[in-house]
Amino acid sequence: MSDTGDFFRGRIDQMIDLRHPLAVLGARMPWQEIEASLAHQFARRVREAQRVEGMDLIGPGTQLLGAGVSKAGQPQLPMRLMISLLYLKHAFDESDESDEGVVDRWSEMPLWQYFSGMDYYKHRRPCDPTALVKFRKVLGEAGVEELLAQTINAAVNLKLIDRR
Repeated sequence: MSDTGDFFRGRIDQMIDLRHPLAVLGARMPWQEIEASLAHQFARRVREAQRVEGMDLIGPGTQLLGAGVSKAGQPQLPMRLMISLLYLKHAFDESDESDEGVVDRWSEMPLWQYFSGMDYYKHRRPCDPTALVKFRKVLGEAGVEELLAQTINAAVNLKLIDRR
């Protein structure tokens, strides 16, 4: 959480009960460790160049196209946000068929936003629901299960939830 204030927006930590188990879990989760363990999967990858044979004004030649790291596309969303959305979806039994429910509910719940690392309340969705689909796809089924296990174990270790 940053110390710089914003006069026109309400700080979430002043809107919620900081003793609520979800707020305590959000404050005590090892977010940096979890993010570091996943960072390699989300790094932009170097693409191989494609050789293209062609003819130009000088004669036959070969060009290399598409090499390097692409800067195209939407900037990545904060890792903590995406991890917390997956956890919230699982913990609060949001629908498995659609991610719209969890992103809509996130926009209405200051406690969920605090858990996700936000300083100020936002009245809009944190991301498009398809971003969660893409995030899960990159993690893979085993990665999602491992991530949920880490967050649940942290909650159990902090005695915020039962082992069940």
